[in-house]
Amino acid sequence: MAVQEARQNTEPGTHAGGCTCGDCPHGAREGHRRAVAAFLVQRDEFAAGQGLPAAVAHSTSASRQWVSEELTQSADLVAERRRAEGQAWLARLWVRTTCTVWAAVVVLLLAQSLTAIGAGWTTARTAGLLAALVVAGALTAASWFHRARGGALAPVIGEDNRLSTSRAVATAWVLLVGYAVLVLAARLAAASGPAERDALIAGLDLARGAGVVTVLAVVCGIAVLVRRVVGLRVLTQRLQKVRADRPRAADLLTDDSGRGTFADIQYVVLSGVALTFAAVRLARRPDQLPDLPWGLAVAVLVSAATYVAGKYAEGGRPVVLSVVRSREAGDLDGPIRTGDDIEIRGAGFVPPGAHTADRLSRMVVRIGPVHVHVPLVPVTGGFSNPTDAVLTVPVPADVEPGRLAVQVVTAAGVETNRYTIDVTE
Repeated sequence: MAVQEARQNTEPGTHAGGCTCGDCPHGAREGHRRAVAAFLVQRDEFAAGQGLPAAVAHSTSASRQWVSEELTQSADLVAERRRAEGQAWLARLWVRTTCTVWAAVVVLLLAQSLTAIGAGWTTARTAGLLAALVVAGALTAASWFHRARGGALAPVIGEDNRLSTSRAVATAWVLLVGYAVLVLAARLAAASGPAERDALIAGLDLARGAGVVTVLAVVCGIAVLVRRVVGLRVLTQRLQKVRADRPRAADLLTDDSGRGTFADIQYVVLSGVALTFAAVRLARRPDQLPDLPWGLAVAVLVSAATYVAGKYAEGGRPVVLSVVRSREAGDLDGPIRTGDDIEIRGAGFVPPGAHTADRLSRMVVRIGPVHVHVPLVPVTGGFSNPTDAVLTVPVPADVEPGRLAVQVVTAAGVETNRYTIDVTE
């Protein structure tokens, strides 16, 4: 299918694949899809040994370098189309978030109407609906002013263009507590007797809402702390961060490479359970803040502490463990000379989320004063070089013989330790 998609001709009268018109069938998404299909075809053809010009086919190093350059150019085009698609998707997201917010208001109205059958409509139901309208209106206004950054989701999108788990959890608790206070305010405005007003004011006492207020303070503090921790670890090169093309819902439960992480999952799950319990308590007792039991509140705090510990433990600086001369079948053993391939073994060469070809092509190996770009070596379905643990690069002729330091610079801009090798003539 990818081959057919890449080789099909554009119909006359339609826009090009890079068009980003909102109603164009060949918009940003179509342009990205076609670019990806063309890249996959080219990569698999090169992996099968096809498409090499005769001028470089006789030399293994020359053909590898030529293939790497061609794939790098195609990967850059794919990355450009991918960024355009991400920006277009993000610009449309504010409409979806606004529709979701108002759909939640409609669901609340239907739920209140159904539960009012037999019991009758009460002031608490009116207050809950009015509070929901106020919150929805505020979120709609925020979505409009931040429509280029994802609408209502803009505050929970991190600097790496991914959904932040800590910010999302803190925002959910802020919305719940804010909604509860608005419900009490609406009921207080409609109260007719002093006794009812005193009871509603007493519902805001810390003794009744200590659990939910404590959880709110902790999760908000963690959202600020985690941002600071991640920023400092990136600046000190103890954590590799690569910007995502667009945020995804899975970001709340996974790391930058898309693998599920225990710290994030347990934090979201336990916080979601506690939020559901607090919302039910608010529905049953709309005259006070949700009285979150201390047992459940402590469980959320333990979950938050585990999440912070996971943020401190994740990542790590890439490291070079050894450098050896790359030997093919039939070659004689010997020292490293200029023109030979060297195999760099270590860990952390490919940052999480940097497995695309355009980011793999940004990896550089510093051999003495010479910077060598790591060549892309295609195989069917992927690349055999570079990998997270092994890199293979040639020693260029510009390298002077002697003792030289080898250092890898990853796609995230993080440098490894220096490893000394001896290069002979």
